[in-house]
Amino acid sequence: MGGLAIRDEGGIAQSLWNKSTNESIFAIYTPYMLSLASGKLDSGSFLHCIFQDLRFLEASAEAFEMAEEFSDDDDDKTVIRKIRKRVLKKMAMFRSIVHEWGFELPAGNISDRAMIKCTDFLLATASGKSVREKFPGKFATPFEKTKLSAYALAAMAPSMRIQSFLSKEIQAILEPDENIHLYRKWINSLASKKFEDSAFQIEELLDKLTVCLTGEELQFVETIYHKAMKLQVDFFSAQPIIQNTVVPLYQAHGSNESNVLICSGFDMTCSAVDSGALLADVAIIKSSKTVKSNGDEPNDDVTSLDNLRDIWSGLHGQYVAEYEKCIDNIMLSEKVTKFDFESLCEALEQLSDLEKMGNLRVDNSGVLKGLHMDDIKWAAEHLIFQDGCLEFFREIEKQENVGIDAHILSYCWSGDLIRSAFNSGDSKCPNVYSNELLFTESISTGEILKKVQSPIEKLQTFNRICKNSNNNGPSLSVYIGGSVEDLLCLLKADIGIVISPSANIKKLGGLFGFSFVPLFSGLVKKQRELTKGSSPCWKGLSGTLYTVSSWAEIHAFILGV
Repeated sequence: MGGLAIRDEGGIAQSLWNKSTNESIFAIYTPYMLSLASGKLDSGSFLHCIFQDLRFLEASAEAFEMAEEFSDDDDDKTVIRKIRKRVLKKMAMFRSIVHEWGFELPAGNISDRAMIKCTDFLLATASGKSVREKFPGKFATPFEKTKLSAYALAAMAPSMRIQSFLSKEIQAILEPDENIHLYRKWINSLASKKFEDSAFQIEELLDKLTVCLTGEELQFVETIYHKAMKLQVDFFSAQPIIQNTVVPLYQAHGSNESNVLICSGFDMTCSAVDSGALLADVAIIKSSKTVKSNGDEPNDDVTSLDNLRDIWSGLHGQYVAEYEKCIDNIMLSEKVTKFDFESLCEALEQLSDLEKMGNLRVDNSGVLKGLHMDDIKWAAEHLIFQDGCLEFFREIEKQENVGIDAHILSYCWSGDLIRSAFNSGDSKCPNVYSNELLFTESISTGEILKKVQSPIEKLQTFNRICKNSNNNGPSLSVYIGGSVEDLLCLLKADIGIVISPSANIKKLGGLFGFSFVPLFSGLVKKQRELTKGSSPCWKGLSGTLYTVSSWAEIHAFILGV
């Protein structure tokens, strides 16, 4: 967790929620939530979750009593009392809706393990037990005890906020006339303004009560909030599901008998920077150091620093101008009436000559000449990854007895850069297919061994990987990308996932008949289509690409929590 942005417009509660983006994504991609969104959730699973929710509400009512007792402000006591009353009304509403459907909640007060962790943490925080362990002897005065109310609210706020978020996300993908959805009334109640007001009231009071806290105490508030949020996600993940689900993907397709093949682009998909620009920057920095080490005048073997910058600027500017012109020419193609993969392949052939000529110019320029292998490793250490990307591939490494193969396909000029960027300690890098810088005794000659230079060559490489994977048993292919160079692989894969699609990809979709569907809504549709005993059907060249905003969505879909 990073430092708290506690004085922003939204206050500490908003800041903490903003930091919980990944947790909220993992929650909505759980089998329980996806089944609920589809309307096909087994009623027994639903009742089990509601029964556990009631246990949490009972603990919340008890926690609010403690928070009211510790507070020394009459206005704060009044607000806490009102929130507690709303909790009790919510419990009554839960029971009312269930009875209206003709169901009966289980008798007794049995909680499952995930809920016990939630309630134990909430009550230990609200009572001050865990807080006193953190700050021993600090709560002797009434003023110090008021801080316990803030900690209690930090433990309660995540539950309200994440339920409001999840319900609104599900409500947003329901069709307006989808009245046959079994759980629509339930979803609407949690997505209502009244429920949002309750969540906001807790957060507003949390903001007020944390104003007087020290930096260390505020950090503890963040720790409590984060822990409570994680327990909520774990709770949803632990809900028993008796039906087949489309998530996580590896459970349905990754085994000794079948395989999940993960392929991904690299630049701006895995990395947050362009690898070519990074290598050029390192070459310029190295040239600068070489010039300084030899005095004001560079050696004959060293291109002058200013000249090197000009060369790179010219190469980059020329490439960008030619690339945009090429895309504009492709956009002059006749619009198809339905998805046409072959026409798209022919159109993207125009990029092949451009990419090859661009690489040849880099060869001839000598920009990358003289780079040492240690320079490549240094660049890899400083390469910035997209948030969640490394964690995803690290998690794949941890999976035992699961058939998942990971591969990187890239135009990058240096496969060593990619391998070094992924490698850390004992970590294994995904298989890398890219161009390579040529070296003589660990010094770059400036030449590029060209292996993958165009969308067509990427597709050919992808096809070979898929063929080899299928030789070891049936496999399901997933391609992850975000640029035009990935487009053919994205469409050929059984599942093509686009991270924040570029404007050019969207324009090409309109021209060549392929469409974009948000991954979550696409999975809800797949879940609805599942019948008892069946498995989800994924097929390449469907003309549909699934969009996500982050690697957290990809992680949650493929690997789960």
